[in-house]
Amino acid sequence: MIASTLSTRFNIKLPNPQQAFTPSSSLEAMSVKPRRKNSSFSAKFRHLHHYHHLWSSFFKPNSCSVRTVLSKVSGDGGMVDATPQEPAAVSDAEEINSSSSTLGDNYVALFVRMLGLDHDPLDREQAVMALWKYSLGGKKCIDAIMQFQGCVNLTVNLLSSESSATCEAAAGLLRSISSINLYRGLVAESGAIEEITGLLSRPSLTSEVKEQSMCALWNLSVDQKLRVKIANIDILPLLINCLDDNDIKVKEAAGGVLANLALSNCNHKILVEAGVIPKLAKLLKIDVEGSKVILKEARNALLELAKDPYYRILVIEEGLVPVPMVGADAYKSFRPQLYSWPTMPDGTEIEQTSKGPSRFGASELLLGLNVDKNVDIEEAKMNAIVGRTQQQFLARIGAIELNDGKKSQTEFPTDQRLTLLPWVDGVARLVLILGLDDEVALSRAAESIADSSINEHMRTSFKEAGAIKHLIKLLDHNSGTVRSAVIHAMERLSVSSGVCQVLETEGILHPLVSMLKHSEISESLMEKTLDILARILDPSREMKSKFYDGPVNGSKQGLDASRRLDASVGLTGDRPVSIMESRKELLDSAVITRLIEILKTSSSNLQRKTASILEFMTIIEPSMETIMKVDILSGLDAVFQQKVLKDMEADVEGQELDKYALELEEAGLAVSAASRLLTKLLESEQFCQKVDSDHFTKLLCKILKSDIPLHSKDWVAACLVKLSSFSGSNVDFENPVNMEVTLYETIPRLLEQIKLCLSPEAQEAAVVELNRIISEGVVDSTRAVASEGGIFPLVKLIEEGSERAVEAALSILYNLSMDSENHSAIIAAGAVPALRRIVLSQRSHWTRALRLLRNLPV
Repeated sequence: MIASTLSTRFNIKLPNPQQAFTPSSSLEAMSVKPRRKNSSFSAKFRHLHHYHHLWSSFFKPNSCSVRTVLSKVSGDGGMVDATPQEPAAVSDAEEINSSSSTLGDNYVALFVRMLGLDHDPLDREQAVMALWKYSLGGKKCIDAIMQFQGCVNLTVNLLSSESSATCEAAAGLLRSISSINLYRGLVAESGAIEEITGLLSRPSLTSEVKEQSMCALWNLSVDQKLRVKIANIDILPLLINCLDDNDIKVKEAAGGVLANLALSNCNHKILVEAGVIPKLAKLLKIDVEGSKVILKEARNALLELAKDPYYRILVIEEGLVPVPMVGADAYKSFRPQLYSWPTMPDGTEIEQTSKGPSRFGASELLLGLNVDKNVDIEEAKMNAIVGRTQQQFLARIGAIELNDGKKSQTEFPTDQRLTLLPWVDGVARLVLILGLDDEVALSRAAESIADSSINEHMRTSFKEAGAIKHLIKLLDHNSGTVRSAVIHAMERLSVSSGVCQVLETEGILHPLVSMLKHSEISESLMEKTLDILARILDPSREMKSKFYDGPVNGSKQGLDASRRLDASVGLTGDRPVSIMESRKELLDSAVITRLIEILKTSSSNLQRKTASILEFMTIIEPSMETIMKVDILSGLDAVFQQKVLKDMEADVEGQELDKYALELEEAGLAVSAASRLLTKLLESEQFCQKVDSDHFTKLLCKILKSDIPLHSKDWVAACLVKLSSFSGSNVDFENPVNMEVTLYETIPRLLEQIKLCLSPEAQEAAVVELNRIISEGVVDSTRAVASEGGIFPLVKLIEEGSERAVEAALSILYNLSMDSENHSAIIAAGAVPALRRIVLSQRSHWTRALRLLRNLPV
């Protein structure tokens, strides 16, 4: 990113040429001063007679008046400077003849020679200051300086000087040289980056030195290869600290360096870890007086970081929202409702309490000001009103994108440019764009809403700002791209229980059902549609909303609180259609047939969501008559016979283990959802007459023995128990089904509870229950305990558990010790020392411990 072209004046003052070069008699008199003992500077110029003419010629190279350094990169040798410098003005009264236009070039060698380490520090200071001012003449002047090898190295050496003026001039000269593409690498190779880092690490520096040093780094960071070298743990904290500097030029330079570093993806991680996002975000959230440069650079840096989805979340968490730049033409379709009765941003109307207009129209002018003193309008609603007012005003006067970094991204196509706004303005801007006619603007705004809906605060903000009505309306848009983006936005918003309620109230079920019926819909769009439906129909969501009335980000979000607010302010929303009536649309046979088709043919992820929706349908229609009319058993059979479950005995060593584990996880979730659905369907006598219980019992028993995660086997075990009770089998352990459940679900679950050590009470209850199962003689129960790795936590329990837990653990271990194959594992777990301590201390269960010791080969 090429830095700003704002000009900068230098505060440093060079010695007056008439004072620096005096007649020879004066030089001889000054040489005796103790301050400049044996000054080499005076000796070298003793033979010159036209000093005034020399300095005037040197500081006006090629008759160059005050002119800025080129700011455009033009290939190798092109010139780009962070903030172009201006040479000091020279009095017009000085007369320079035409033959002296190149006289300054002739003395460059002399001043370069004076940079040598063998010269007096004050002479070196005067020389570097002269060269710095001379370099401001442009590329030709810099080329003249760079003709002499070692000039850059000597200049870099001066950065370690104790003199602020010397350091400023040296950094300024390096800044000028590094503005030329051809010399940028030479400056870096001379160790300038390291020396500048050391210079900036000093505890006290003048603002001028900081500015020149930062601008030199700004120029160097234009080179992609040098960015990696600059982005190190030593210099990044210095750059970030400079963002809080009182000098605006230092802030601009630091922001410019960080913006350039962010252009390389390899630097993103170290930038984020250094804490650059909160600092840059702070600059955009407050009004930085006197500089648009720092705002532009901070915005550009954050936009580069926000290209990574994880870092985008960090940017949004700092209160900034990415908003698409759609162009001024797109806002021409905005039509403000100037003469309609005012409404809240979410569409809720304000009740008209006055029966007629007031005599002078004051009732409309002062609308909303005369409210009850006890009214407590939510902060989210107030922010929505403020944001909408500001953005609509900017749109009406045609100034909505004038200050949003429009020129900073001109290299990007129009459909890719973004800006960052504080969340109040950003949310309102996105909602405003949703009301425009431009298809590209609509799709980009919906995608930005999806990206920004990262937490409850943002989702609630979009709801209060009125995004829901616009999104539902856009579901009927002719463009498939717009519909896809809108579905994505609503899927992210529907994570919030409050948003789900508004979505259903506004009538989203009808367009979602219509979309679901189309078989040509893409899998990703289908997945998002099923997600929204499952969240809306989830009965647990309704229960949570009824009982939850707690704070979310400082604002009350409970439904009761909202009702109290609406009643007190006089807000009346549109009368929603009956929720149950709208849900009955889901019971159409075509919809259910489509859902069963998804169960048969789709991935595990879609099967899980579809099974959940069908389960929720059984709550809408308890009689299940509509569901019984279709072949739902074939769908369940397809879920229980997934390929990954059939191949569980195959060799997976050649497969990617992570991929296989993920497939098992997804298959387990789908099986769990289908098991819940089957358990619910078994409550219907009509369904029980149709189901082949033996077939499904075999399938579920096979799944119970599989490697799917343990938490997914809970509902499989419950469904098996339900099937066994339906078939009239005994419920004791002799029942094969109950035995399978005990071995492959109950025992692993109890052992997991013992290992996790959630609480001593839960651990004790688990080991006591496990001891009861083993004591009742369940076949292969001890083998199941050993195969699940239960020996080590049991040995640990006899050392740390309660008396009751120790007794149960000793009993289990004794039963395990009856099989000699378990002896090595029990000994390896450290049981022998623990048992001996129990016996020697003669604790209450020392006799059990002694019997166990006798069984072990020790």
